[in-house]
Amino acid sequence: MTEKDWKEKLTPEEYYILREKGTERPFSGKYNDFFEKGSYVCAACGNKLFNSDAKFDSSCGWPSFDQAIEGSVIYTKDTTHGMVRTEVTCAKCDGHLGHVFDDGPKDTTGERYCMNSVSIKFVPENN
Repeated sequence: MTEKDWKEKLTPEEYYILREKGTERPFSGKYNDFFEKGSYVCAACGNKLFNSDAKFDSSCGWPSFDQAIEGSVIYTKDTTHGMVRTEVTCAKCDGHLGHVFDDGPKDTTGERYCMNSVSIKFVPENN
C-alpha cells in the first residue's frame, strides 16, 4: 500500500503510530490494563502478533508481552531520541508496534514487548 492508501485506511492516530513511528501517552491505551483471553493482531493488517497468555502487567504504561508469535514481527535497531532500542514492526505490513526490552519476566523469556494499544487489536477467544 502507498502512504496515501494508509492515510485513507487508518485513523489519524493509527497513522501517526503505525506509519510515522509515534507513541501513545503512557497509561492511556485501551489494552494497558486489559487481560481477556484471545489474541492480538496488527491494527493495520490483521496479522496475528501475540497470544493473550504472553501478556503481563509490567506497570510501564503500555501493554506488555513476554513473547511474540514466531515470524510475526521484525526487529530493527532504533537509535532515535538518544537511546539504543529494538523497534518491533509487523512482519506483514511494516507497521510500528513498539519496542522490545530485556527487562521482562525472568521466569519466562526475560523480554518485555512494550506495545502501543493503537497498533494492536484484540480478538476474543472462541468459546
